[in-house]
Amino acid sequence: MREIILGTAGHVDHGKTSLIRALTGIDTDRLKEEKERGITIELGFAYLDLPSGRRIGIVDVPGHEKFVRNMVAGAAGMDLVVFVIAADEGIMPQTREHFEICQLLGINEGIIVLTKKDMVNEEWLEMVEEDIREHFMNTFLESAPMVAVSSVTGEGIDRVVQLIDDKVRAIPVHEEFGPFRLAVDRVFSMKGFGTVITGSSMDGRIGVGEEIEFYPSLVKAKIRGIQVHGKDVGLVEAGHRTAINLQGVEKEQINRGDMAAAPGSLVNSTLLDARFHYLESNPAKLKNRSLVRVHVGTREITGRIVFMDTEEVQPGDTVSVQLILQEPAAVWPGDRYVIRSYSPIRTIGGGTILNNAPPKRKRATPVDREKNRKIFTLYTEGTDIERLQLFLEEAGPKGLTQQQLSTRLGVFGNRLKKLLQLPVSSGEIVVVDSERQWMVAGSVVDNLAAKILDILKQYHRENPLKSGLAREELRSGLSLRPPVDPKLFQYVINSLVKRNTIVQDQADLRLADFKVTLQVDEQDMKDRILKVYRDSGLTPPNLQEVIGSLVDFPEKQILQVLNLLLQEKKLIKVTKSLYFETSSIEELGKKVSSYIQHHGEIDAPRFKDLTGLTRKYSIPLLEYLDKIKLTIRIGDKRVLRKG
Repeated sequence: MREIILGTAGHVDHGKTSLIRALTGIDTDRLKEEKERGITIELGFAYLDLPSGRRIGIVDVPGHEKFVRNMVAGAAGMDLVVFVIAADEGIMPQTREHFEICQLLGINEGIIVLTKKDMVNEEWLEMVEEDIREHFMNTFLESAPMVAVSSVTGEGIDRVVQLIDDKVRAIPVHEEFGPFRLAVDRVFSMKGFGTVITGSSMDGRIGVGEEIEFYPSLVKAKIRGIQVHGKDVGLVEAGHRTAINLQGVEKEQINRGDMAAAPGSLVNSTLLDARFHYLESNPAKLKNRSLVRVHVGTREITGRIVFMDTEEVQPGDTVSVQLILQEPAAVWPGDRYVIRSYSPIRTIGGGTILNNAPPKRKRATPVDREKNRKIFTLYTEGTDIERLQLFLEEAGPKGLTQQQLSTRLGVFGNRLKKLLQLPVSSGEIVVVDSERQWMVAGSVVDNLAAKILDILKQYHRENPLKSGLAREELRSGLSLRPPVDPKLFQYVINSLVKRNTIVQDQADLRLADFKVTLQVDEQDMKDRILKVYRDSGLTPPNLQEVIGSLVDFPEKQILQVLNLLLQEKKLIKVTKSLYFETSSIEELGKKVSSYIQHHGEIDAPRFKDLTGLTRKYSIPLLEYLDKIKLTIRIGDKRVLRKG
């Protein structure tokens, strides 16, 4: 069953760690410096067995303002918060900041615990409670149970346990589908075991012996062992505080803030589309492209925040943004994030990731901004199919595989397959490669088809005497970077051929309604050229002599007509300068074939005797017969090629 993660929050020295120790008997301050200074610096972990029989994981966060970064990392996986406020001090700066962080991360269940009850009188306690209720008005803690305790005497501790149990039983627990994810909050090495990571498992499940991948480094490792609350288990599910022992990776290859996940289940990106809420408590407006600290999962990344439709936001505003990160992040849509100002450092806002690998958005013109408004509305109000089509359209000819679509949409397995059935059957999505499950948007195929037709139309206009354009020349003519994938190109060509829009003639392509039409003078030239080659048989003039004999025509036009005669197979090109009439070559082939059948072989002198040709013609023709695989040369002789 999915385990609930409970976390603490509150100002420094308000007794969070002491409360956890009173509840569980576990001291979550493990560092020497923490014990010497009497404050929590790093995240601490414990567990609590509740009266209902449920066990929950506990994350104890630091309260000092210098360690808010660590607090954000710990709060990322919380389901339930115990908000700790010291009765002798009440609301303090980190009380406010921690609460804002909890709200930004989407935590909506909590209990308020007033610690150090033994240090105040009843009148003071009532005043503090009233102040707290007023502070949390219109928030998720407005009606939260509040209990005053003393971690020294134990007063109120049993009541806290009962309140936690009540909350845990009320939290709906559903099976987490999809690949395994865990935000790494600690990495260390144990003698005899090797590298160990810890964190709160966020999604899915994974077992001993399986492979795990770390993002953004893409380092992979095998799981040697798993522990949950100090006990070895074979499988870990979402919601558990987990320690994973790794094989095949060094401690230095993994960092706190990495996302450990099933291989291929995430995508690295330095761009994120998101909704951003700028906290009302901020003292001033925020300018576009401000340098900020982005906290996502257990990671902090420096970046810039770009507003899609404005140059600045006022405190309390919620806007659409693109986060431009200095390092890649690996998240799913729907993940929460927190923004802290770069300097001075304080929490200023946060929100929800909407697209985990978008293109860079333009915002310079009204058209750009209107396009962005439509896209961000689709994120929040559109269907899964509409978002899926958007991702494919923005991927263009590169397309996306089914696995990539899963990571972009956050929908996996059979749910995605069912989602794809309708758009694939309707042609809105095209499966180009069924083996790789590689897909492109139907609109991308239509656009490529339109470009191909435009290129062929222009080619026919500029080359009226050429019957077609070489397919590879056409593919490069699409001017796409990177060039369109050969499989996608062939898919589009096949679809145009099936629709009788174009014709594929071996390696050449042409429009189906295109026919070579000669002007009167061009037809006359064609007839004259053909007569020259027909009359000269196996001793034709070279190309320049033919061109020189047609003084009334430009060389380019003569070459185009010659090319047409080659396409019509009325002439055969043997060398760059020697063309022959086709029937002459065919007769020669029959004569040579008959000779070899009777004599077993032929060489250059016998070929010369057979044809009466000089070396000028005999050598090129012998090599041509080899080229068309009628004969094969063995030493100085030639024999018929088998088959």
